[in-house]
Amino acid sequence: MSTFVETLNQLEEKQSKAYSYIRMFLGLALFVRGIIMVSDPGAIVELASNEKLHMWFAFIAVAHLVGGLLMMFGLFTRFGALFQVPVLFGAVFVVHFKAGLMVGGQSLELSALVLFLLIIYLIYGSGTLSLDRYFANRRKAGQ
Repeated sequence: MSTFVETLNQLEEKQSKAYSYIRMFLGLALFVRGIIMVSDPGAIVELASNEKLHMWFAFIAVAHLVGGLLMMFGLFTRFGALFQVPVLFGAVFVVHFKAGLMVGGQSLELSALVLFLLIIYLIYGSGTLSLDRYFANRRKAGQ
């Protein structure tokens, strides 16, 4: 039993790393979504079931590509999240909200989860394993 408790204690000490891993995965997922949009824009418009997205397509693709990369590496993380919040806000409240929770495919709960995580990273920053933290530590060491 003590081995189990020791393992839990070790994992709890690494919670800040877990926060960073979630950011990395979120950034990668959004970057991949951007690649999908650039390579097959029709699939995303069909997925969203909204032809009005064509006029916003370039902004959405760039937001996912640039913002996803920034978040993945933890470089200007808050800016990367801020750049994507309007996109996910639109996905939640314009595209998926009308359909509700009981639909298949990319739906309201997934978009709402991503929006929630982006807001968390916008407020709290990148976490331990990030270029933001690396450069901040270098600045402090140089003072």
